[in-house]
Amino acid sequence: MTALQSATLLLFINIGLLWLLMRIPLGSRTISLTRTFRCSPGVLWSAMNPVGAAAAWHHTVISSRPLANREDVVEQTYKHLDKNGAPLRRLLATEPVAAVVGDAHAFQSRIIDDSTLDPTFWKDFRERRIVRPTPDGASLEITQTDRYRGLAFLIFRYFVLRREMRALDGWVRTGESHPQGYFEHPLVQIGLAVLSTLLLWPFLGLTIQGLMISTFLTLVVAFHELGHMAAYRMFGHASVRMIFVPLLGGIAIGGRPYRSLFEVATCALMGAGMSAFLVPILGVAHQLADHGVLPSSSAPPILIFMLILGAFNLLNLLPMHRFDGGQVLRQIFRTRISQIAASFVVTSCILGIGFEIGLPANVLTAGLLVFTLVSLISAGSVKPRQQLEEMKDGERMLVAFGLYAAVAMHGYAIIFATEKLF
Repeated sequence: MTALQSATLLLFINIGLLWLLMRIPLGSRTISLTRTFRCSPGVLWSAMNPVGAAAAWHHTVISSRPLANREDVVEQTYKHLDKNGAPLRRLLATEPVAAVVGDAHAFQSRIIDDSTLDPTFWKDFRERRIVRPTPDGASLEITQTDRYRGLAFLIFRYFVLRREMRALDGWVRTGESHPQGYFEHPLVQIGLAVLSTLLLWPFLGLTIQGLMISTFLTLVVAFHELGHMAAYRMFGHASVRMIFVPLLGGIAIGGRPYRSLFEVATCALMGAGMSAFLVPILGVAHQLADHGVLPSSSAPPILIFMLILGAFNLLNLLPMHRFDGGQVLRQIFRTRISQIAASFVVTSCILGIGFEIGLPANVLTAGLLVFTLVSLISAGSVKPRQQLEEMKDGERMLVAFGLYAAVAMHGYAIIFATEKLF
């Protein structure tokens, strides 16, 4: 298989995976899980009933109580934070389920208000919980129905329910609920990064050079996401996480919703921004290798890493809808005309770098079309409950100059590396 065929196959696999995870129209889907617990139905119902004596059994729930003026509406408070750092608050409209028989207990609910998300996010969400007596104790059946676009959120909801079931089992046995699952553990994410490297290896050639390029690409993704995580910390997020998705890259997740447009723009920009700090370091390392301070054999790998670093981050700064560059420009420029003009300027700069290194016009055009397609099939934004704080003029200038610096640094990295390599 030639290099072009491998690249084309990898491209189609990535686009197909993105479409399945983010955009495939699934319509209304129901997740259902059932589990038996060694406890009485009364104990289990006291935990499942939103107004039960043990309704706050879960380690993320602070309180669950009915509103004073509406007995069918329950206010639940969580340890998760809203954009102001206050505990997340949700209102559940509950009603009994008439179809249950025997000694079963059941209710169904829908979320009518959320302190972090716009109510439209929950408009199709319905949940039903049924507790039934069994010879060994009691069984719990949970069903959740919602409209989904893409498999990613459906899979996420399924595993959240599985974790809740395991946490409930621990609470029944010990009286305490603890966090479940190890997916976010750093060692698991390192394992996923290694898996991603190995999956990319065949597409880049099953040679030492192919493994080196695959490893470099994984490291570049990791540095990029670390930049986002550093920005989250800078804005006061109590916790940050990085999730590696084999073949598709990584995702940095903050500990609360965004508070301001300046925070959105800065956190988006810092992926490429922190990676830009490596460019002069790599340039100096190459000079040291040229002068014999470092082994001369290290010069080509340094240049290859520099090229991958610059290309990945520069492409991420394209002003596409779901790319970091598009995120930044939408916060700096608030009118449609100014956004189009700024997008044209940034795209022209990136295309100019492509012309400078000798890429033909048809290759650049095809590349733009591919990245536009990738941007269009990515997930849409979730509307926040409250409007974010607007940027001040000084903040706009700061982010704009930061974007200019990131484009310039990564453009320089590409030009420098290609001149030395080719």
